[in-house]
Amino acid sequence: MTRLVLGPVLRHVGTDDATVWVETAGAGTVEVVTAGPRGRSATFCVAGHHYALVCVEGMRPGTTYPYQVLIDDEPVWPEPRCRLPPSRIRTVDPDTAFRLVFGSCRYATSHAVRDDDHYDFDALDAFAIRMTQTDEDRWPDALLLVGDQVYADETSPETKRYIAERRDTSRPPYDQVADFEEYTRLYLESWTDPEVRWLMASIPSSMIFDDHDVRDDWNTSRLWREEMARTSWWRERITGALMSYWVYQHLGNLSPSRLASDEVYRRVCAADDGAAILREFAQAADHEADGAKGAQWSYRRDFGRVRLLVIDSRCGRVLDGRRSIVSEAEFAWIERQVEGEYDHLLVGTSLPWLLPRALHDIESWNEAVCAGSRGRLLAAGGEKLRRAADLEHWAAFRDSFDRLARLLARVGRGEHGGAAAPATICVLSGDVHHAYIARADLGPEVGAPIYQLTCSPLHNYVPAVMHWVFRVAWSAAAERTTRLLLGAFSTVPKPPLSWRRLSGPFFGNEIATLTLAGRAARLLLEKAGAGHRGEPFLDPVAAIALAWPSRDSPSPSSAVSGRGPGRAG
Repeated sequence: MTRLVLGPVLRHVGTDDATVWVETAGAGTVEVVTAGPRGRSATFCVAGHHYALVCVEGMRPGTTYPYQVLIDDEPVWPEPRCRLPPSRIRTVDPDTAFRLVFGSCRYATSHAVRDDDHYDFDALDAFAIRMTQTDEDRWPDALLLVGDQVYADETSPETKRYIAERRDTSRPPYDQVADFEEYTRLYLESWTDPEVRWLMASIPSSMIFDDHDVRDDWNTSRLWREEMARTSWWRERITGALMSYWVYQHLGNLSPSRLASDEVYRRVCAADDGAAILREFAQAADHEADGAKGAQWSYRRDFGRVRLLVIDSRCGRVLDGRRSIVSEAEFAWIERQVEGEYDHLLVGTSLPWLLPRALHDIESWNEAVCAGSRGRLLAAGGEKLRRAADLEHWAAFRDSFDRLARLLARVGRGEHGGAAAPATICVLSGDVHHAYIARADLGPEVGAPIYQLTCSPLHNYVPAVMHWVFRVAWSAAAERTTRLLLGAFSTVPKPPLSWRRLSGPFFGNEIATLTLAGRAARLLLEKAGAGHRGEPFLDPVAAIALAWPSRDSPSPSSAVSGRGPGRAG
C-alpha cells in the first residue's frame, strides 16, 4: 500500500469545484471521495518524489462536503484513530459573509525549535487548535499565506542534521538548503504538525513566496544577482527553490480550468519523471531578459463578491536598467485584473506597500542614491546599505509604488468597470515581523477606503532593538526629521498619497482574520501565547471596523483597538 507523505492540502475552492494536493510515497492513483462528487488523478513524479493534484467538480455552491482520500482504493485520510473533526470542502457561496485568515513568516514548527527561547507558540498552530474546538460555521473560508512558508537560509537543528548526513556542510552553502531534495525536507518539517496539517486539509489556501523561501535579500538588486551568479552553489539553490515552489505552492493557486491549460503541468504529468522539464522551467523563470521575467507567479482568485489579486513582489522583479517590482507585461496584466464588479478588492503582496513613513522615505532616498543621483561613490555605498538594511520594499521601487497607487486610486474612484467603487481596498502583507493597520489618503475623489493590513510573523521573532526602531519609525517626529536629513543628501520624491497608522505596531506571533459581509469589513488581529497549562491560545490585540454597510454609519477612522483574553479553546 502506498502511504500518504504530506497533505491532503485543500487549495483552490470555487462555487462548484475544488483541488486537493498530496505527496505520496510512490506512484499510484489518488482519489478524493465525498458523499456526492469525487475526483481521481494519477500521481506525477519529480526527482523521485510523487505528487497529485486532484480536481473535484460538479459540487453545489455554499455546500459542505466532508471527504476522504484514497490511494489505489485504500483509505489514507483521515488517519486511523484521528480525533480531529472531519476534513471538508465547503464551496463558495456568493451571498454569505467571507472570512479570510492571513499571515506570513512561519519558521518551521514549535516542535522544531522547542529548545530555543526566542520562539513563542506558532500562531497558525494555535488557530488550528481553536478551530478543532469551534463550531464549523465559525471556521474561516480561506487562508492566505503571504510569504516565507519555509526558511531555506535559516534551517532548524533537525534539518541541519539531515543536511549534514547527505553532504559536506563545511563548504557553501553550508547548512542552508542546497537543492530540490533538501527543499522537500523543509516542507515535510513545516506541514506535518498535526493540527496545522488538519487545518490545511480543511481550509482552502492561497500562497506566495518571499525572500526566505529562497534566501534573504533575494533579488534586492542587479548587483546582488550578479554576486550570487558568481558563487558555486546559487544556480542549484534557485533552481531547487522554484521547482519546489511550483510543486508545493504554485500549482494549488490555480483553478481546474487554469490547470487544464497549463503546458508545464501537462508535460510534467506526462513524463516518467518531470524533474528535467521542471528544472528547465525554473531556470527560465529566474532569467531576466529584455525587461521581462520567464514566468508569471501573480494570480487572481474570486470568492463571490470578494476579489483577491496576489502580486509576486519578489521573483518577478526587473533589475536591469530601471527597477520594477514586476515587468511591464505583468503590471499590465495586474491592471486588467481589477476590472469588473466586486464589493471588496484584496491585494496580496508579501512586502508591505505602505511602510512607516520614515522608513518609506529612507528606502526611496536609497533607491535614488543607488541610481547615481549623488555620484558613483555614494551609489556603491547606497548599494551596501540597501542590502544590509533590507531596503527593498515597494518604497525602494518608486515607479512601481506610484503605479500601484494610481491603480488603487482608479479603483477607489469607481473607474474599474463596476457599478460603484468597492467598499474597501485592502493590501495584505507580511515580511516585517510586526503587525499594523494603516489607512491611505489618495484624495477626496477616492471614495473607497484603502488600507495596508500587515500581519507578520506567524512563527518567528524580532530582536528587541527592532521593536524600538519600528515604533519610532511611525512617529511624526521621525518622519519630519528623516525628510530633513535626507534632503541634505538627495532629493526624496514625495509619494502621491499620504497615510496614517490606525493601530499597531504589534509584536509577537500573530494571525489576522478579515471578515467581509456585504459591504461591511472588519479586521481582527490576534497574538499567540501559552495558557496556564502551557497549551497555545490566541489573545486579541486589535479589532477594527474597516467599512460599514451604509453611508450613514460612522467613518472607519473611528476604529477601536484593544486587548483582551482569548483562549484557543
